[in-house]
Amino acid sequence: MRHRAKTAGERNIPRNNDKFEVTALVQDDSAPRAATRTRLSAQDRFIDWFQSVAPYIHAFRGKVFVIAFSGEVVSDGRFFDLTHDLNLLAALGVRLVLVHGARPQIEAKFKERRRRSRFHKGLRVTDEFALACAKEASGRLRVEIEALLSMGLPNSPMAGADIRVASGNFITAKPIGVVDGIDFLHTGEVRKVHAGAIAKRLEDGELVLLSPLGYSPTGEVFNVALEDVAASTAIALKAEKLIFLMDTTGVTGRRGELLRDLTVHQAETLLAKGAVPGGDAQLYLPLAVRACREGVRRAHLISGRVDDGLLLELFTHRGVGTMLTPDPIEKLRQAKIEDIGAILKLIEPLEADGTLVKRDRDRLEREIGRFVVLEHDRMIVGCAALYPFQEERATELACLVVHPDFRNVGAGERLLGEAEARARRQKSKRLFVLTTRAEHWFVERGFTEEEPGALPRRKRDLYNFQRRSVVLAKRL
Repeated sequence: MRHRAKTAGERNIPRNNDKFEVTALVQDDSAPRAATRTRLSAQDRFIDWFQSVAPYIHAFRGKVFVIAFSGEVVSDGRFFDLTHDLNLLAALGVRLVLVHGARPQIEAKFKERRRRSRFHKGLRVTDEFALACAKEASGRLRVEIEALLSMGLPNSPMAGADIRVASGNFITAKPIGVVDGIDFLHTGEVRKVHAGAIAKRLEDGELVLLSPLGYSPTGEVFNVALEDVAASTAIALKAEKLIFLMDTTGVTGRRGELLRDLTVHQAETLLAKGAVPGGDAQLYLPLAVRACREGVRRAHLISGRVDDGLLLELFTHRGVGTMLTPDPIEKLRQAKIEDIGAILKLIEPLEADGTLVKRDRDRLEREIGRFVVLEHDRMIVGCAALYPFQEERATELACLVVHPDFRNVGAGERLLGEAEARARRQKSKRLFVLTTRAEHWFVERGFTEEEPGALPRRKRDLYNFQRRSVVLAKRL
């Protein structure tokens, strides 16, 4: 028996009698973690989790997500678990369009009749028999999916669910024709998506389910690729997200590492070089690129085999797959007054354990112009402050902090590089830091230890000998 997927709350929140420990943030990526630990209750953990997902809940409400998945997701039972995640998204006000595939179901029909399928460049050559199989498979799948989305058992993730499903002839298609001397017959491509009709169903609170079939004005039916239907629909609806559930984890690099964030330009470069591994990623990535080029804000390629993978991708900062964006998702910029809350959230744990000298909110407001922040998908994940000493042509780098989820991925290096660039523009010849925890991290990046007497005079007068901070400096 398959166990139901855990809800987001069950996945991240301990039972009420559980205890857990949280290690305080460190000054930067590679510094050893602070020894001071704070024991929190399960209720505190719940509050932390709820606060972490709240920005996503606000951002997603009323937005359109187009989610595409292969016929295997239904045939092997994974859609049962997926319904729980879809129910949660619907309850949060997300407008959902589902696009299902049907290849394994069609192949099963071929096997029953001892017929062989024909493919060219990944597309089925759809003759009369194949078209009949496609229509039968899509009809059966639609009924099975609607049945699973209609569940509402008490004491289950679908309790209280009221998901109404709309299907119909929303896709107008045209024949592909002859390619490389191969007549694709009843294989088609999307000609038009009836976006207004779909939008009306979404506004009425319905979930829209699309099959990989299209219809012509003359009454013909065409077998259309799942990815074509999904991308064309996302573009027509100006969707917030296009999500492909795949058999693989996402787009991987040359060493097999998961490429979590890609810009459209980076993805196009990978495709042009033939550097995208075969399989689902090679199939879906070009359509994800097309969607982002034509107005979709985000495209995600994630594994459909990871428990709660959809929720983890959507509600955690790092996600579990590859996210494609039109522009870089991460940027360094000057801090603004509205960033104060996020900066305080980063630095307060370090102030509490003595890693950083405490700054009150009033001081932070006065000094906000000295801060630079690292923003990842509209979230502040790092910050640093620069204090110039123009008489000595020196600049202090202070308050360098990185969010725990973004350590060991180069966030600290990017903040340091920006600090050095800004110090040079201010005509400084020396960048210095005072640290009690991250000495080795800075030494590895070209800093050398100095005596407190080498500090600029105004900073030297304020040096706290009880704190015994190590003074490190780097020539610019």
